[in-house]
Amino acid sequence: MQLVEQARSIFAELGYTVEGDGPEFRAQREWKVVHVSTVFETGTLPSASGDFHCFVAQPGDVDELEAKLKRTSPDYEWAIIVVDGDEYQVERAPPGPRAAA
Repeated sequence: MQLVEQARSIFAELGYTVEGDGPEFRAQREWKVVHVSTVFETGTLPSASGDFHCFVAQPGDVDELEAKLKRTSPDYEWAIIVVDGDEYQVERAPPGPRAAA
């Protein structure tokens, strides 16, 4: 199964409605819209459209991707999901809400 098909399957299993074709697509659940990109099928980081971006990568691409995201410091919250065969895990998730003391 190609990485983009796995990414679509993951978001569908999580209850998102998946829209769009190709290595970049949109996943929506209730009010939250996530722009999803499979790495490195696109080769570039997306522009600052939307608040949430999730990158789906294979284990060998994660370190380079995370370094690139930290260097460019995009104006959106981002997460990385690592797909290894039929397994996946969230490698890096956006920070959660901050609690006031």
